[in-house]
Amino acid sequence: VQLQASGGGLVQPGGSLRLSCAASGRTGSSYVMGWFRQAPGKEREFVAAIVRRSADTNYADSVKGRFTISRDNAKNTVYLQMNSLKPEDTAVYYCVFDYSGRYASRGQYAYEFWGQGTLVTVSS
Repeated sequence: VQLQASGGGLVQPGGSLRLSCAASGRTGSSYVMGWFRQAPGKEREFVAAIVRRSADTNYADSVKGRFTISRDNAKNTVYLQMNSLKPEDTAVYYCVFDYSGRYASRGQYAYEFWGQGTLVTVSS
């Protein structure tokens, strides 16, 4: 499985961005996709994930109510709509993929494939 993420960039506090991640290769029809992020000098952390079949979602408490994850099954693509962005959201965002397809886990070791990362900078 290959993951191609896009949509990062520079945005002012309070602004919005949408990240996209397209999965290609032998994805199957039952998987979980999501996002992690890593800020400079900090550990990687879970952001959000979605189950392809059920559309069940899971969010980190720090982004709940501001970020929305969605998917387009026909395109094997997930989106992360990020609103009300804060400087502390600045990080490299990584798209992730899990074959199991059962649960939108917050654990990084649940995800077998990782994208290359896209930088989101929130600054005035």
